[in-house]
Amino acid sequence: MAVTRDIVVSKDGPSGAGGPSSAGGTPPVVEVRGITKRFGSVLALRGADLALYPGEILGLVGDNGAGKSTLVNIISGALAPNGGEIFVGGEKVHIGSPLDARRYGIETVYQDLALAPDLSVWANVFLGRERIVRGPMRLFGWLDRRAMASEAREQLDRTRIRIDSVDALVGKLSGGQRQAVAVGRSAAWGSRVLLLDEPTAALGVEQQERVGELVRSIAAQGLPVLLISHNLPQVHELCSRVAVMFQGRVIATLKPSESGIDEIVSWITGAALVARKPE
Repeated sequence: MAVTRDIVVSKDGPSGAGGPSSAGGTPPVVEVRGITKRFGSVLALRGADLALYPGEILGLVGDNGAGKSTLVNIISGALAPNGGEIFVGGEKVHIGSPLDARRYGIETVYQDLALAPDLSVWANVFLGRERIVRGPMRLFGWLDRRAMASEAREQLDRTRIRIDSVDALVGKLSGGQRQAVAVGRSAAWGSRVLLLDEPTAALGVEQQERVGELVRSIAAQGLPVLLISHNLPQVHELCSRVAVMFQGRVIATLKPSESGIDEIVSWITGAALVARKPE
């Protein structure tokens, strides 16, 4: 099925699938325009547009192969696009690696969490960002364990993550607690945006609720969250906007307050495109 640009819609008002400026004309924190990506002969992204605004939770949904993870991997620097533009804070930037993304304040939590189970909670929070003690002992590369443990506790408390002890080994935590540590770590270092790729896929109902509360808490502090999920009821409940991907493009941006889950599903499957396609 061919997808044409004139079918792209937004329930936020006019503009592209990335959505319009939010109230007051606030510019997006992160915006991508016309992103394309090829894997050999396969065109995974066909000019994807997306914009994320301060303090919002934006759901990104679509069927398997729609391009969701590919788009997030490009924003996070894990993949290089073949075309298109990326803007951070209104300025065009080049994100060539995950380190570049971190420098721009973009943090990502993947489904596998990327945690070290044999390390403590505080050591995972500072993994790759370890603090060295001050004074003469810094020459020996001694870690400032006390300072890192204290700051890790402050960061987890700020995001309302309930962990009994930051000295606990991550491998001994529950699935929900490990997920919370991964999200809390990214929230601690992400100054502009937090990208969550299927954060609740392997969790039970109660643990999913806790992660949802955590996401709300982070967004309430002004850090926007891009949430990729197949859990449509959770997306519908958490998100202020939902962007739908189909065949490598964002074809609709919907407000859950105005669109039910059935309508979102119709866009995911392409049925809404068929209904709107001109004769």
